[in-house]
Amino acid sequence: MSQFGVQLHGKPDTKNSGNGRRRLKFRDRRRSEVGNYFSATKLSDSNIVSPVRRRGGVLGIKLKKALFANLLTKEGYKKAKITGVLESPDNRNFARQSIITKGSVISTELGKAVVVNRPGREGAINARLE
Repeated sequence: MSQFGVQLHGKPDTKNSGNGRRRLKFRDRRRSEVGNYFSATKLSDSNIVSPVRRRGGVLGIKLKKALFANLLTKEGYKKAKITGVLESPDNRNFARQSIITKGSVISTELGKAVVVNRPGREGAINARLE
């Protein structure tokens, strides 16, 4: 499956059976079991999205670079400019590299906010004020 250049998901090639004997695989991985690499959404000076083919031929959108976030305030949603990434629950290096994931704390024009969606899968950043 290395010819597809993507990440493999699923069970390993060998696994233990109940009695300690190694069970060998009976088939290769299939194209439907292949996933994509992590799309690191980075802070930039413009929003850049890229289309990606998903299962069943459905077109999805990956957010590669981001500048704005849809921020939930008491008055409703507002479009706010992102000024920085403060911390990330996934990896502390993500904040240093300005990579935005779900749960990341970002600083915006309107204050600190928490990202509540997965920008690499949905094509936009939705956040709520902290």
